Amino acid sequence: MDTPPSVDKRAAGLKARSTPARECAESGDTGLKTKQQSGVLAIVGRPNVGKSTLFNRMVGRRRAIVGDEPGITRDRLYGSVNWAGRRFRVVDTGGIIPEDKELIPTEIFKQARFAFDEAAAIVMVVDLRTELAAPDLELARLLIRLGKPLFLAVNKVDAPHLAAAAENFRTLGIKELYPISAEHGDGVAELLEAVIKVVPTEADSGEDDRTHEQHFLVKKPATQGDDFDEDAEVEHEEPGPPAEIKVAIIGRPNVGKSTLINALTGTSRAIVSPIAGTTRDAIDEVVEKDGQKYRFIDTAGIRRKGKTNLMAEKLSVVMARKHLESADVALVLIDATEGVSALDANIAGYAHEAGRSVIVVVNKWDLMTTARTDGKPPADNKIYEEQLRRTLKFLDFAPVLFVSAASGKGVARVFDTIQKVSAERRKRIGTGEMNRFLRKIDFERAPVPAKNKVKVFYMTQAAVAPPTFILFTDRDVKLHFSFVRFVENQIRESFGFLGTPIWLKTRARKRREFVPNAKPEKK
Repeated sequence: MDTPPSVDKRAAGLKARSTPARECAESGDTGLKTKQQSGVLAIVGRPNVGKSTLFNRMVGRRRAIVGDEPGITRDRLYGSVNWAGRRFRVVDTGGIIPEDKELIPTEIFKQARFAFDEAAAIVMVVDLRTELAAPDLELARLLIRLGKPLFLAVNKVDAPHLAAAAENFRTLGIKELYPISAEHGDGVAELLEAVIKVVPTEADSGEDDRTHEQHFLVKKPATQGDDFDEDAEVEHEEPGPPAEIKVAIIGRPNVGKSTLINALTGTSRAIVSPIAGTTRDAIDEVVEKDGQKYRFIDTAGIRRKGKTNLMAEKLSVVMARKHLESADVALVLIDATEGVSALDANIAGYAHEAGRSVIVVVNKWDLMTTARTDGKPPADNKIYEEQLRRTLKFLDFAPVLFVSAASGKGVARVFDTIQKVSAERRKRIGTGEMNRFLRKIDFERAPVPAKNKVKVFYMTQAAVAPPTFILFTDRDVKLHFSFVRFVENQIRESFGFLGTPIWLKTRARKRREFVPNAKPEKK
């Protein structure tokens, strides 16, 4: 059968195309450098054949959302594979139907083209339980014409007697065929052994102490960071500067999160469409600006619990909150044309409760000013900010930025603000400064009911990121909300801590423990 003209055009386009990420890195106009990886393996195939399951199996953790619904994965999703002492990158792509003209499938195919460009080798995944169809043949021909090392993974071979049926897929014309069960891990080791022979790899740095072979045999439960141990010593080793600042972009569906990450990274990394809920997996991109690395994480839009119907949408919200907890800074996106809603406040509350530093980004500001079409005068950003802060009272410490991600206006200021907030998040106040601060504070002014009042003998900063302070008091009681706000405001007035929450903890002590040469009480 002759190759259809449509396949010829697409294959030709794939060979000649230069990705925006590469153009950005080479131009030098934006000051951004997108992280380049030499050894990349691309996983491709039709929808619902098990690509994301194979991706998760290779990277050794549940990085991609998987489910029975076809078309869950849409954006490119990257991960690192450690195998036989070697390391390389793998990219998961959305399900490809080459001739589908609908908006989302077309954008998925565009994202796959980026993966084809940078891939050193490609794994095409097919489902053993489904018969070959025209889209499979068309996609196989397209991949063969790329001239890159190509592997065929016949997935869902969940029993030994099914392996023989995998031979039927040789009609696709791909010589390297491997029967696998991505769900159970069968055959994946053999596939990886073949892959590392053709994909450029680097020595495993040992940053992840989990050997990758173990992931094929056992599942390790996820662990969360321990809470601060109040019985631990107060003095802590000063942490070094972060290798990269992790920034999570969160907000309601369709507020412009994917557009913003594309503007910040200078790439077309995320699919952008007017359809709410386009992003499902949390995708990340590392860029470097002025010597500082930033890892931007675009999360799925968070809806109200009653508004999430599909299982993929529910999982994407869970994953969004999980990635938020691993970030340093959260960019809370607000749609300027819709104003601040109760859902926006709830989403911002997630970041605050998790101890993430927060920057409020009001997007689509051009639609309220220069590009306004409703005949009303341009909006005033000062008045808008006042209204915003009345709704987000608990984020009075967070800076507010007005941007237009679509046009790029104001986006450059996001980097500067992230840098400032990250530095404030890791700031430590010395014991001497804290003692001087404590002496000048009149705690009697705190609006606290008499039964909730406490005496503060001593105060010290026990941790950073977020800044955590311990108050040594005369009573072992929970601090009243008004007292906490009073102390936080006093700390911010003296030391700043722009954009970062402040955590206060208490320890009950007797006053004599802080008086030098105090005589013991008589029995």
